[in-house]
Amino acid sequence: MSRFIIHGGRPLNGTFTPLGNKNAVLPMLAACVLTDQPVTLKNVPWIDDVKVMLELLSSLGVDIRTRGRTLRLHAASLRERRLDPALCGRVRSSILLAGPLTARHGGVTLSPPGGDVIGRRRLDTHFDGLESLGIQVRAGERYTLKRNRLKGADILLDEASVTATENVMMAAVLAPGRTTLYNAACEPHVRDLGALLVKMGARIDGLGTNRLVIEGVKELHGAEHAVQLDHIEIGSFAVAAAATGGSLRVRCGGNRESLRVIERALGRIGATWKLRRGVLEVGSGGALQVHSDIGLAIPKIEDGPWPAFPSDLMSVAIVLATQAAGSILFFEKMFESRMYFVDQLIAMGARIVQCDPHRVLVSGPASLHGAHMATPDIRAGMALLIAALCANGESIIEKAPIIDRGYERMDERLRALGAYIERAD
Repeated sequence: MSRFIIHGGRPLNGTFTPLGNKNAVLPMLAACVLTDQPVTLKNVPWIDDVKVMLELLSSLGVDIRTRGRTLRLHAASLRERRLDPALCGRVRSSILLAGPLTARHGGVTLSPPGGDVIGRRRLDTHFDGLESLGIQVRAGERYTLKRNRLKGADILLDEASVTATENVMMAAVLAPGRTTLYNAACEPHVRDLGALLVKMGARIDGLGTNRLVIEGVKELHGAEHAVQLDHIEIGSFAVAAAATGGSLRVRCGGNRESLRVIERALGRIGATWKLRRGVLEVGSGGALQVHSDIGLAIPKIEDGPWPAFPSDLMSVAIVLATQAAGSILFFEKMFESRMYFVDQLIAMGARIVQCDPHRVLVSGPASLHGAHMATPDIRAGMALLIAALCANGESIIEKAPIIDRGYERMDERLRALGAYIERAD
């Protein structure tokens, strides 16, 4: 497995162009099985999770054609309704095929999904919602789903799960009658999936809110859709620039709404942020300084369902705080193992107190030094890359392909901004 070798101490500067949203394109790939007509996706990021999903779809019989960042997927007929267990185990997004395959093709057998180990990631919400639509679910070593008679339903999700919302939404668009989905996730990538489904002929009201009303249709048709830019990638590179004392111009188009939540949190850690005419200018503005709460109280950043700060950016925000003067508390509410990577930051010289599995207190600025580390998950891997870029000396980060699952060509793109980073076997 390859690794990254980084020599830190160089600020990141230049112009950065983000790619398509990872968490939007993966359910869109699953949505292609909802119709027998071609679905064309543009602005596709060529990350490893996308490649695995394409392997899964190809094994089912989906015709896949690529040209640059454009994908054409045609699921006119499927030869298989059992998902390869090894491929399922490589990506979390394999579970997103449960709803659309069962709704249109009558059933599916799949193995437990893989993905990052950041804590317990329940599937109960997925299966409860699908059962409410008339889908029979049998869970064991594998999951077998069978369509009885699809019907619309009033469904209250027991958590605002992004992937469960997407799964149930993709099944409900073909369920006769009305489905009202309460406590639905409303993240930007959920809205983007909904926009694709509407282009395919689905009838969905309430996208961007936690209450979706779906009128089932008999069939969907093909469509063409450009995947929105990845606000998590934008946030990650913004942190990298600010933490290293650099400055980036980010071409982010019309993503202003999805960036406001990120701007608020990173601004509390001292990052400068100016967005105008589709270009974001972000950096450190000199020395980073944590902005205290009223009365000089220690501030807090906590994640949660949208529009709270995204859990996927907690790891990189913690690294940014190690370079800012002052103290700040991070409260990771969603995943009990997300914070465990901070031990590696402490070994690099960061001043962090881990209060419990969900909370860390960071005091800065800290002078980090190079270290030999291993990537535990995609987002922690990006955080360790940023820490290595800030550190004095050489760092080695093992398990680079874990980062490749969520970020495309990180070594090349960071080098273009002035970083010293190499990939080695």
